[in-house]
Amino acid sequence: MPYETLLIIIADQVATVTLNRPKVLNALNAAMLRELDELFAELALDDDVRVILIAGAGGKAFAAGADIAEFAEVDPTSGEQLAGRAQRIFRRIETMGKPVIACIDGFALGGGCELAMACTLRLASPSARLGQPEIKLGIIPGYGGTQRLPRLVGRGAALKMILTGAIIDAAEAVRIGLADEMVPAEHLMERARELANLIASMPPLAVQAAMEAVGRGADLPLDEALALEATLFGQLWKTEDRREGIQAFLEKRHPVWVGH
Repeated sequence: MPYETLLIIIADQVATVTLNRPKVLNALNAAMLRELDELFAELALDDDVRVILIAGAGGKAFAAGADIAEFAEVDPTSGEQLAGRAQRIFRRIETMGKPVIACIDGFALGGGCELAMACTLRLASPSARLGQPEIKLGIIPGYGGTQRLPRLVGRGAALKMILTGAIIDAAEAVRIGLADEMVPAEHLMERARELANLIASMPPLAVQAAMEAVGRGADLPLDEALALEATLFGQLWKTEDRREGIQAFLEKRHPVWVGH
């Protein structure tokens, strides 16, 4: 279906989602959040899609933050509701069971940085600038930033960014673990598709299980996390893909994954 604020292309089991409000640096307004929610609900159910890329239109920003123009009417109650709605949408992206790769060229600030952090992996061009500058507006990150940032970079580095509103470049983002790779801008989408194609070539149920083990296990005591890993490991032995993988290895051929 057509979207007002998003562009979507699906090819070779990879969906490329482009945030498409370049005149306002792809700021996340209510319409874009609603469409992201609808689109990712559909992509989660589409067996022809195994990996998703998210990029920003215009070459200047991934997403420069929430649409501040919409904040004028926000009060304490609606502010809490706004944060809760965005958190739910980003959590859907984070836990959909399919890898999502953020392709960051230009600004990823505030809600844009929070969207990138909800993705599985983050690639950044040298011009990327990431940060949580909400403190300068008298507020704090509300779309998950106070929780995901310390999980990615550690408590001290996260507090330093949040309390100062600092905006960091791609090299620093890679150094502290906020971004996974720095890639020249002209090769950013090429590298993202290369990585997506590699992941898409893997058995989807094993990919999903690996993401669940890492995602859920990170918040569990080690013994519980190890038990989760063992459970997921055992469940995969019931799948057709596990049988195909072992058989293909023994027969020295490429496996054909069916996702069952």
